[in-house]
Amino acid sequence: MESTADRFVDNAHRALADETLQQAMGHVRVNFIEKRRLAVEALPEFEALRQAGRNMRDRVLADLDKHLLAFEAKVLEQGGQVHWCVDAEAARNKILEICREAGARRVTKGKTMIGEEIGINEFLAAHDIEPVETDLGEYIIQLRHEAPSHLVAPAVHVTQKQVEETFRQVHRDLDAKRDLSEPRSLLSEARTKLRQKFVTADVGITGANFLVAETGSSVIVTNEGNGDLTQTLPRVHIALASIDKVVPTLDDLTVLLRLLARSATGQEMSVYTTLSTGPRREEDHDGPGAYHVILLDNGRSKMLGTPKQDLLRCIRCAACLNHCPVYQAVGGHAYGWVYAGPIGAALTPALIGLDHAADLPNASTLCGRCEAVCPMQIPLPDILRYWREEEFKNGAAKPGRASQSIRRGLRLWAFLARHPRLYRFATGIGRRILAGRAGRAGRLDKVPLAEGWTVNRDLPAPSKRGFHALYRKEYRG
Repeated sequence: MESTADRFVDNAHRALADETLQQAMGHVRVNFIEKRRLAVEALPEFEALRQAGRNMRDRVLADLDKHLLAFEAKVLEQGGQVHWCVDAEAARNKILEICREAGARRVTKGKTMIGEEIGINEFLAAHDIEPVETDLGEYIIQLRHEAPSHLVAPAVHVTQKQVEETFRQVHRDLDAKRDLSEPRSLLSEARTKLRQKFVTADVGITGANFLVAETGSSVIVTNEGNGDLTQTLPRVHIALASIDKVVPTLDDLTVLLRLLARSATGQEMSVYTTLSTGPRREEDHDGPGAYHVILLDNGRSKMLGTPKQDLLRCIRCAACLNHCPVYQAVGGHAYGWVYAGPIGAALTPALIGLDHAADLPNASTLCGRCEAVCPMQIPLPDILRYWREEEFKNGAAKPGRASQSIRRGLRLWAFLARHPRLYRFATGIGRRILAGRAGRAGRLDKVPLAEGWTVNRDLPAPSKRGFHALYRKEYRG
């Protein structure tokens, strides 16, 4: 996938001015957050599960090679094949090789972010193989020639009216007067169009939420039946997964499954949780004749043993996106590459380089909400600060990194922070000035020397008493 991560500021400005996008993002601002809250509150042991999940993922990453080799051995034992791919090019070429060996002309796909990462759709189409997205959201954005904007709900940026317009534009063989005013009618039309694709596909490609070393199984978690149809109807099933997806046992899997759906969509469990273990056996009524697992590194092994390793705990629930005020404001496409929101801002520089994604770590208020809701307790604010420090250290030597105005502002802040009395004096003056400008409204529509903060929003007036004053009163008497 071509990256525009180095143009985040321009992307964000366009997103903020897009009224249709802002309307669509209202779903994220309300529904995801409330559903997660209710699901978590209904499970008293949720925090204990978070800690257990984090500990397990850390143990796996400490011995990642051992668990991956155990997974490979089990896949081979079950009659499947494992292909180790160092980068996107190797993964694309291996998939093409498998498709050509199968004589494939059409490939159905379940939702897979790794597929987006390696750009498999465009690659297959360039080699005369038709890729068909079967997840409803992915199908919609494929028709619109767009990338996903969310890890769980890829078409969350699209309104119902836009979906109707797209279907009418693309499905020209259907009655032009048909009623598409209800979501159910849109779903029914997509189902009708995809049914023939399912039964005529030669190869099915899915992602993998997890890989189980104990059994050699790939696991997909969905709310639609398309994932099962994609991996059971075609003659060949290809599971795409990054090397960090492995878990040791089925018991370990259950811990993560209890966390995933609650964090992602506010469900106790997703509608479908499907384990695929090898190709079809003689006693099986259906299933593929061949089973392949693509294990993609693409820079992840280099993250081990570094401050970025914690990112490999991620289970792609998107809770950090849903709760991030920046993502809620600009949507996923502004981040310019496969992964959006806080996890994207932290992961993208690690995968494609800070030179190509320097703006992303700064696309955060560091409010900490992302870490607070992350089921794997990934310290995203710390990692974003790490990238900011890297950018700042290298900014003087590389044009376009850390502008001089930002660097001067950071130096001024650092000077004040080293002189507490001066810091309290300066912030006290600033607080009184801003409170006076806010007046009775209690909000600021313009901040001196920082107008960019109020172009698209008002800021609340500062409190009458600062943190230091409150601290002295509460804890020092």
